[in-house]
Amino acid sequence: MARRLVIIGGDAAGMSAAAQARRMKPPDELEIVVFERSSRTSYAACGLPYLVGGFVKTPDSLVARTPEQHRAKGIDVRTHHEVTAIDATASTVTVRDLDTGRETALHYDELLIGTGASGISPHWPGIDAEGVLQLRTLDDAAKVERLLCAGARRAVVVGAGYIGLEVAEGLLERGLDLTVVERLDAPMGAVLDADMAAGIADAMRAAGIDLRLATAVTGFTVVDGRVTAVETAAGPVEAELVVIGLGVRPNADLARAAGIGVGEAGGIVVDDHLRTGSPHIWAAGDCVESRHRMTGRSVVVALGTHANKQGRVAGTNIAGGNAAFGGVLGTAITRFKGVEIARTGLTEREAEAAGFDAIGVTTEASSRAYYYPGAQPMKIKMVVERGTGRLLGAQIVGREGAAKRIDVLATALWNEMTVAEVAGMDLSYAPPFSPVWDPVLLAAGKAASKI
Repeated sequence: MARRLVIIGGDAAGMSAAAQARRMKPPDELEIVVFERSSRTSYAACGLPYLVGGFVKTPDSLVARTPEQHRAKGIDVRTHHEVTAIDATASTVTVRDLDTGRETALHYDELLIGTGASGISPHWPGIDAEGVLQLRTLDDAAKVERLLCAGARRAVVVGAGYIGLEVAEGLLERGLDLTVVERLDAPMGAVLDADMAAGIADAMRAAGIDLRLATAVTGFTVVDGRVTAVETAAGPVEAELVVIGLGVRPNADLARAAGIGVGEAGGIVVDDHLRTGSPHIWAAGDCVESRHRMTGRSVVVALGTHANKQGRVAGTNIAGGNAAFGGVLGTAITRFKGVEIARTGLTEREAEAAGFDAIGVTTEASSRAYYYPGAQPMKIKMVVERGTGRLLGAQIVGREGAAKRIDVLATALWNEMTVAEVAGMDLSYAPPFSPVWDPVLLAAGKAASKI
């Protein structure tokens, strides 16, 4: 008789695990049942701001595989089904059919929790008004489109992190009058050091955004159920559309209620094989904690790159293979208009908080040879451990050709290289792509000389 794998959540981690397990085990050896609350599976949530902005033309463009396509591969995907409880002792899950309300129990031999994360939604007065939303799903994007088609012209984005910047770019592209409200002193202030974030604020204001930094939201003005303004400590801001982008929290309540370990960072505790502390129960994706490779601490870093890798690792192990997830560096990249933004490892502030004796070294460089047309400026900051010279982190802010250079530095971090070693790396050179001294080499050399 085939063993049964039950998966809770049909997006990145869950469906990556299902697909990998199916590659390794046929249906007569492993039955795979996936429960998903929504009507969709395997879509690119990271593309939602670009759908809103019109860069991506249709919602279907973001769907990697439909439920029907997964079913054709031998995966029993059940949409509009929500798992409401896990009984780790009896090895069962309680499932509610959201269309009929009927609840049933299903036995599992192996269980994977891929419940993802939910957007942070403070208990502000009026937050449930029409026109106030988060951009987490295709349904959210459809709500934005309906509001724009109904004539919304004034928008406020709350939060100037990754999502806030990307949504702001999209709404500007649609011609809206836009205000961005951020409680910190700089955009991207939670993930970049202040000296690297300053240029992003300049770019946002130059694009026509009313950027309000160090400003706390206190609630919303609501008339006839619709939002009309965002209330802040500095006064109201008129709005017909509000998008809240304050980050996410792991969806770990289901696991916690079942007695499955949840860590201090708020995610489900797993080992490097994605096993929880409960027999035959695994977890992957935005709902879990991961080991940060620089500090060794457990962190929640909600990125699609990690979710897909973790799903693949979990699927491999559930099907009898042997794979490990190597941890995270927090490598991330985004843009606002022509400004590219990237980071990996620790900021100077984070390194100090983690107990490192660290120094930050900033370098100005050019994306191409100085004589080649189209050369663009960039700023690179390297965070380095004094004494050892080990690279601890890096940030890049610049124009075209800047941000993807972070991948070289992420590779160096992954392999615990010193800045002197990075400065001697054999990187490519041709005038259309780089100066003879690539900005990464230039920045590493400067950092090496400082210590």
